[in-house]
Amino acid sequence: MEHEDENIKVWFRFVPREGWLPQDTEGLWATRLSADTARIRNVPFLQNGVAEGDVVRFRTDSDGRHWALGRVGSAGNCTIRVVPVPSGPLGRSPQAVHRRLAAFDLGGEVFSEDFPLVAFTAPADADLAGIKALLKQGQEEGWWQYEVGCAGDEWWSA
Repeated sequence: MEHEDENIKVWFRFVPREGWLPQDTEGLWATRLSADTARIRNVPFLQNGVAEGDVVRFRTDSDGRHWALGRVGSAGNCTIRVVPVPSGPLGRSPQAVHRRLAAFDLGGEVFSEDFPLVAFTAPADADLAGIKALLKQGQEEGWWQYEVGCAGDEWWSA
C-alpha cells in the first residue's frame, strides 16, 4: 500500500482544562499504517488516553487534516507529565526534571520555555514502581506536580 511508512500528523480534539493550557487540539506525529490507522510517534502533552506507540484510527477531513477517532491498539506505554514547581528546588528547569528521572532512561519532551511541562513515555517494561515512588516523593517534597495521561494495568498495579 502506498501509504505505509508515511509520516503524518494526527490531530486530537478535547475540552480545555480549567487552569491548564488553553488549547483544545493537539497534533501528534504518527506513522501511517493504513488508509485510516497510524502509530503515534511522540509523547502527548495534552491528550489523555493515548501514549507513544499506540495505534489510532483517524478520518481525513476536506482540508487534508487527519482527526483521531480513537485508540485501536495499545503499545502498553505510559504517558507521564511533570511540571516543576517554580518556587521549589528545581525552579522552572525541565533539565532538572530530566536529571531527577535520568536513572529510568525515559524519553521526554519539553512543551516550551514559557511552560516547562515535561512529557515522558514510560515503557511497560520500565521500573514502574520506582518511577511512581520518585514521582510521589518529588511531589511531596515540592519539586514538581505530575499527572498520568495514559497508563495500563502494569502502571496501576506497580
